[in-house]
Amino acid sequence: MATLSIRQKLMIHLADADDGNVKAIYALLKNDIQEKNTFTLSKGQLQILDEERELHLSGKSKSYSRKEAAKIIKGERIIPAN
Repeated sequence: MATLSIRQKLMIHLADADDGNVKAIYALLKNDIQEKNTFTLSKGQLQILDEERELHLSGKSKSYSRKEAAKIIKGERIIPAN
């Protein structure tokens, strides 16, 4: 049986499965699920975040509100060049 077919059958079954079956399947996959939902930053990445945070807190870097960021992402606003 192809993987795609197996996935589809599992999704259909889980939608209507009783609590015991859902918990049993979760117990089998728990470690994989938890590992995929986490990640670790390297020391270099943490250093960059710390530096960027300090620039932000000191007012030396430009910050955007959520609304401004959404407009930039959607292309409704252009970031001015430095």
